[in-house]
Parts: sequence; C-alpha cells; structure tokens
Amino acid sequence: MARPRTISDTQILAAAREVFLEQGFSATTAEIARRAGISEGTLFKRFPTKEDLFAEAIGLSDFTSWREELSGLAGQGDVRRNLERAALHFLDHAARVVPHLMLVFSRGHDPSHNPLLETLNHPVQQDTRAVADYLRAESGRGRLRPLDADVTALLLMGALTQYVHLEMLPCSAREHIDPGRFVRGLLDVVWPGLEP
Repeated sequence: MARPRTISDTQILAAAREVFLEQGFSATTAEIARRAGISEGTLFKRFPTKEDLFAEAIGLSDFTSWREELSGLAGQGDVRRNLERAALHFLDHAARVVPHLMLVFSRGHDPSHNPLLETLNHPVQQDTRAVADYLRAESGRGRLRPLDADVTALLLMGALTQYVHLEMLPCSAREHIDPGRFVRGLLDVVWPGLEP
C-alpha cells in the first residue's frame, strides 16, 4: 500500500512560487524542494520538469480562462460589453501572472535560448490571437464593421499590457487609474472604429 501524501501540490506550488519570485527561473529544484520540505525526487514525481512546475506555480492555466470565455461569447450579447468583460478579466489575471512571466522573458525572447517560451505556448501571442479571432467572428456576423482583426487586437492588447506594466511600477507620483475606468476609456476611443 502506498504511503499517503503528507504535503499537497498546493503547498509545493506555494513554495515554488516563493522561490521563483525571489531567485528567478534560475532557482534550483533542490531549493524549491528544501523550501517545501520534500525531496527532489518527490518534487519530480509530482511535476515532471522544472518548466511544468513553473507553469503551474504561476497559474498559467488559469490565465487562459478569459480567452475561452471571450471565444464563447461570439455572436452573443453586446459586443462592446463582451470586450469590456474580457479586458477586465485579462487585467485581473495579468496582475497576478505578469510578474512571473517577466521571469520567463528575462531569459530572452528567442525560443532557441529560452525553451520555456515553447512550453508556455507564447502567452502574449495567444492572448492577441484570441482577441483577433473574436473580432473576426463578430465582424463576420456583421456585429462589427469590416476591420483588420490582427491590428485591432494588437492595439487592444498593447494598451492592456501597458496598463499592467505601469501598475507594477513603484511610482508614487503617478496617478492610479482604476481598471474599470481604464477599460471604459479605452473602448470609448476604440469603439467608434469598430461599430457596424
């Protein structure tokens, strides 16, 4: 009979998240295991690679839920409200995930030097593609004017990503803008170019 687990995956992931934030992706699995109070062997039984552990620790799978939600809204409800809801969902998740993704990007943007990008499936590209696919679907239904969905998605995601980065900067002189206000203001500017 197998011994029952004495530490949960959640506890291991909490230790991994802590170590990765302190030391970056170069943190050793030995240090993560030590912090979690387990052996490296136990760590690798639960998470086959360091990349798998990192992806789980930063909650990357949770981060994609806004994409799936947006995709499911094509042809339903109010398009502007759908975009607002998706943008707010993105900002909420990004506030938690982007500090971890910065650790990934600090290793470089070339997959040959940073194979973790392949493991994570290029999240920035996936985000932009999800918005472009939604815009194409709505435009095809006549719910948006004909547009270059790829360029429009880059515009929207660029603004949202810039907001996230500015919010991460420790600058007391900068005025904080509430996410809801930012998203409404962004769509106030962009929406006239999207309306059918």
